[in-house]
This record gives sequence, structure tokens and C-alpha cells, in this order.
Amino acid sequence: MVQRDENWVRLFRQYLQYQIHVGLTEVLLPAAGPDRQLSSPLEAVREELGDCTRCRLHRSKTTIVFGEGDPRARIMFVGEGPGADEDGAGRPFVGRAGQLLTKMIRAMGMDRSEVYITNVVKCRPPENRDPKDDEIACCMPFLEAQIRAVHPEVVVTLGRIAASALLKTTDPLNRIRGQFHSRGDIPVMPSYHPSFLLRQEPDRRPKAEAWADLKMVLARLGLPIPGAGDKL
Repeated sequence: MVQRDENWVRLFRQYLQYQIHVGLTEVLLPAAGPDRQLSSPLEAVREELGDCTRCRLHRSKTTIVFGEGDPRARIMFVGEGPGADEDGAGRPFVGRAGQLLTKMIRAMGMDRSEVYITNVVKCRPPENRDPKDDEIACCMPFLEAQIRAVHPEVVVTLGRIAASALLKTTDPLNRIRGQFHSRGDIPVMPSYHPSFLLRQEPDRRPKAEAWADLKMVLARLGLPIPGAGDKL
């Protein structure tokens, strides 16, 4: 009973800290009910996001693409934003780039269900354009809350925009990838976006560099390094 009470207090504290972080001045509590339990931290973030209309991206999206995976994942992958396939499915990384990301995760000796996958912005930018600074600013509190909720041991950013948003840098990706960067108590490994890797084929050098990034992540976590990634 004591352990259950401690877990309830911890979850409630995380929920309150999230609301303070996004600047709310009133505490929003989940609807009461006889069987209603306090949401998990990730569920609380999703509830607060709601059917978001905070920026212009909501006008052209089909659905919000929040994220998916293990809520206690050791690795979190953060991309740029949903594409057409993701917008239709409501899931991150399910198109061609997503299929490559799934292959990369499997090459690491893991399954998609063992990691957490999300994007900087949760709605698809029109024509897959880059998200604008104000759109990123609207979504960043929710991404930061996702990171706090999952608290992964490593975050892997996929592409220039994700790296720039999380590390607050304007340095080009080829200058910062391949090395860990500090973001609070969680190390960040910037790497290439799978869509970039697809565009570079048949040149295998970018894929080899991306696999080198992922091997550094595995080494950081003390996990075995399979040889399958050399065939990405």
C-alpha cells in the first residue's frame, strides 16, 4: 500500500511540474469518475496537448502524431515532423523513412516497441516543408515533457532540425553528428534523418556514418554491437 501511494504521489508531482513548465496558472485535473485513475506522465502530456490549435499547422493536418513506443525506453528517437504517411496513420515514421528507421533499430538488436519515437512538431507541415521557428516553439514544451516523462538514457536526433531544436545550435549537422552532446542529464547523439539516407543512395557513406552513430549509442548503454548494421 505504501509503494502504491508513493507511485501516485510521484506521478502527480510529475503532472504538476509539467503544467508549471508550460506556463499554466491553473491546475487542470483529469475528469473525476469512480474508476478514473491518474494518467501516466506520457498520457498527461497527450491529454494536455489535446486537439491542438496552438499554431498554423493544425489547419492542414489530418491527425496529431504524438509518438509511440516504450514509455520507459532507454533510447528516444526524435525526428522533425510527420510526413503524409504519418499524418494519415497517426503514427511516427511509418513511410519509407520509417521503414528504414525500423531496419536501423533492428540492426541495433532491438525492436521498435523497445524504443520511443516522436518528432519535434506533432502536425505535418504543408507539402512537407521545414517547420517554422514559431511552430517549433509551440511544440517544444510538449517534446520536452515527453523527454522528462520517458527519461531515456540517450536521445538520438534525426536530422538537422531536430538537432537544432534540442541542442539550440545553428551548427551544421555534419559538424555535430558522431559525438554526444549534453542536454541536462541526458546525452544527445545527432545523426542523419532516414529520409536523407534514402536520398543519398547508392552512396553508402552516409549510412555507414549513421550506423557509426548508433554503435556509439549502443556502447554508451553497454549493449552488444551486432554486425547487421553494416548491411543497412
